[in-house]
Amino acid sequence: MNYEIDKHFPSFLRRNVPNELARPILNYVLLRLMINFYCNPGQRLCLSDKVNVPGPGTYEQHGYIYSKLAGVVNLVKDEHKSTVEVHGIREQSIVPAPGDIVTAEVMVVNQRFCKCVIKCIGDVVLTRPYRGILRKEDVRATEKDKTEMYKSFKPGDIILARVLPLTEVHTYQLSTAENELGVVIAHSEEGVSMVPVSWTEMQCPETLNKELRKVAKVVPEHIVNEK
Repeated sequence: MNYEIDKHFPSFLRRNVPNELARPILNYVLLRLMINFYCNPGQRLCLSDKVNVPGPGTYEQHGYIYSKLAGVVNLVKDEHKSTVEVHGIREQSIVPAPGDIVTAEVMVVNQRFCKCVIKCIGDVVLTRPYRGILRKEDVRATEKDKTEMYKSFKPGDIILARVLPLTEVHTYQLSTAENELGVVIAHSEEGVSMVPVSWTEMQCPETLNKELRKVAKVVPEHIVNEK
């Protein structure tokens, strides 16, 4: 059962309630109706404002709260606000949301972008992958006009990337324009796992041949734990 606000507002309230009051009233009514209802990943639930805020299992985008996973809607109220939550039926039903750090495999590279398959969101391994696209202008934070895709990624590379706001249906736009994002696993032409030697190069430990990449700055776990 889908109670998306825009399908109802303001048809049955417009005649009797001023517009500035109708939207928050309807938002409240629909939220109450949605409690304990099943929702799908990416489904729009309600407005995001000072009264209704996104909680676990949800995210905010363009003034609305969306479900991040397949599950049941719950509303946690306190004195001043209501927190919209979605409790997942299966943890692996999670979908990428803007701001998430994902692990993806590069599948196709051309001059303008590379196509990827998203395999993990944070530490969660997905039961089904999602399609991602990394455009040339989102590879680096500076000197974007000098970026060359063929010198940044190759098919088979494993990358860390951040999810950008959705611009295409069924495809997630990615960015590696941070020091900690980029290639984390790559293999040489001989099939040997390479090691990073700079921000732009990885080296085969057997042949000592170097290949160009947009290398991620991976902080060792023991250093993170010491902070």
